[in-house]
Amino acid sequence: MPHTLALADQEYLTFKLGKEEFGVDILSVQEIREWSPVTEIPNTPDYLKGVINLRGVIVPIVDLHQRFNRTSKEYDATTVVIVLQGMVREKRSMVGVVVDEVSDVYKVDNTAVKEAPDFGSRIDNRFLKGMAVMEDKMIILLDALRLLDVEDLFDSEKVGSL
Repeated sequence: MPHTLALADQEYLTFKLGKEEFGVDILSVQEIREWSPVTEIPNTPDYLKGVINLRGVIVPIVDLHQRFNRTSKEYDATTVVIVLQGMVREKRSMVGVVVDEVSDVYKVDNTAVKEAPDFGSRIDNRFLKGMAVMEDKMIILLDALRLLDVEDLFDSEKVGSL
């Protein structure tokens, strides 16, 4: 039987990756930008598309399709970069994540958030915060601080996908 996570009501920015809808805590969102070319960095994983200069801060840009081992999609007019920011290990961190499109902002009641199921050690679920049941759909909630943690973001030792 699933357990309810002990979270206060929160607002989540939701976005699409393929047919799935994901959400991140709205307080971790710095800004939403149109996709634009990046400066590529050699010898980096395929999912690190490069970096951008955001008002004097160099921000890595990660394609979530590729990071989550999902089939990539060509970038188009709806492709956006969600720039996340927060404190990781007492240091301010920023990362941009490439997504298909922004969906909506939802205020999620803590009783609507359920723990993600245990998929075993072969599935990389370190970025999952939980699942929100909203009306007739399920939203996969991501842990923005884990996405901001370069140790987690660039560690691809675990096998699996979201």
